[in-house]
Amino acid sequence: MSERRAVSGPRFELGGADERYPGQLALTADPPQVLRGIGDPAVLARPGLAVVGARKATPYGLSCAKLFAGCAALQGITVISGGAIGCDQAAQTAALDAGGTVVSVAGSGADYCYPANAHSLYQRIIATGGAVVSELPWGTSPRRHTFVRRNRIIAGLARAILIVEAGLGSGTFSTADAALADGRDVLVVPGSIFSPESAGSNRLLGQGAIPVYDERSFLDALTGCFGLMLMTDQQLVGALPGESEGEGGASLRTWVLRALTASPMRPDALAREARVDISVLMAELAQLELAGEVERYRDGRYGAAVEARIGLTSAAGGRIGAAAGKPCEEEA
Repeated sequence: MSERRAVSGPRFELGGADERYPGQLALTADPPQVLRGIGDPAVLARPGLAVVGARKATPYGLSCAKLFAGCAALQGITVISGGAIGCDQAAQTAALDAGGTVVSVAGSGADYCYPANAHSLYQRIIATGGAVVSELPWGTSPRRHTFVRRNRIIAGLARAILIVEAGLGSGTFSTADAALADGRDVLVVPGSIFSPESAGSNRLLGQGAIPVYDERSFLDALTGCFGLMLMTDQQLVGALPGESEGEGGASLRTWVLRALTASPMRPDALAREARVDISVLMAELAQLELAGEVERYRDGRYGAAVEARIGLTSAAGGRIGAAAGKPCEEEA
């Protein structure tokens, strides 16, 4: 195995009789007899959310993967995914950037890096207390059928699964099928009816999956799935800055960012709600836009950038706690 394909770190093997074998996985219809991994096996026992999506993701799918994986990590929830190019890697990177832990389930041996561009990501996952796992023997290269089998492990390790973008018949859709078969909650981000990458997602919503259409609905879903104590809407939005707090103060900036996270607004409407002069409000918006925390839409409204929305959730919720037999390109 070439150096760029080798994943390094402390190895473990968990059989069904091992007390460290994850209980969530053991209760599934087809648990692996042996789970091999590199990293910390203890992470497998923690509550986890699987975040998966299209490999050939759209910018919309990538943004959703980053946003919601980052939010979950900030709540102390382990993010589980498959490491595929696209939504999976976007979710894992966002979770790590938010200070969270990640479990990546490989379609190869846990020590065989696939896809090749994931090497630094896998090493970062291991270095930060997460794990890369697989049911396949060490050194096994990926095959088309191994990814299909891999998907049931992603679903089995998780308490709930979030689908950010999925086409019909995709690997992501099969992961959702496995989650439903195991009685897991399935959360889905709606997509455009014109986008093939969202056809599977929208089909799942029609079949009764839990819709996730913004941060609040996502945090509400997490509360139901994980029992988290999250802040109320009033606490999330915060009080008005008030006239006595000074122009351009930190409180005005925080309020503006929270207001734009809740709903994009035009500057004049924002100034009226904040009870400040429009010139003061525009100066604040200019500073926030320069810092990359807000962005201006084509219709003149301003809204919070994705990275700022993740950061606001942190402040609000806090941290709680090819044919078979031939090498292939991953389907996920």
